[in-house]
Amino acid sequence: MTDPRDGSRPEAAFVLMLMQSTFWFAAGVSAFPFVLAGEIWMLSLGLASIVLAGLGCALAMGLIRRSGRSRKWTLVLEGASLAGSALLLAVPIGANRGPVSLMVNIALPSAVLTLLHGKKMRDAFASGDAGAPASAGG
Repeated sequence: MTDPRDGSRPEAAFVLMLMQSTFWFAAGVSAFPFVLAGEIWMLSLGLASIVLAGLGCALAMGLIRRSGRSRKWTLVLEGASLAGSALLLAVPIGANRGPVSLMVNIALPSAVLTLLHGKKMRDAFASGDAGAPASAGG
């Protein structure tokens, strides 16, 4: 059973990670029609996005189980995602700078990083059983 003093920060991060994985999956699927049009390299980008979506879902499930390893890798993934998005915004290559792009590429990873960062969350994930289910039925 989870400690009520831990709050619901891991659950909120779980929901945000699932949302982000959904966006990555949609980006991967939307790349496949370009393969039919002759842009073969889009196949690898589409597959990479779908693999990233699967990784995000797996990490999100680990967050619910309070796995310290999942927390660490989620912080790494979100940090890399945020750094890549910031680089896309900084380099003038025609990246979308609209409000939806900023929310998905900047605000969403920043929110997950904020939710999972800090000593309180590190302690919450260290004390939880990684292999035990979130709720023990009786």
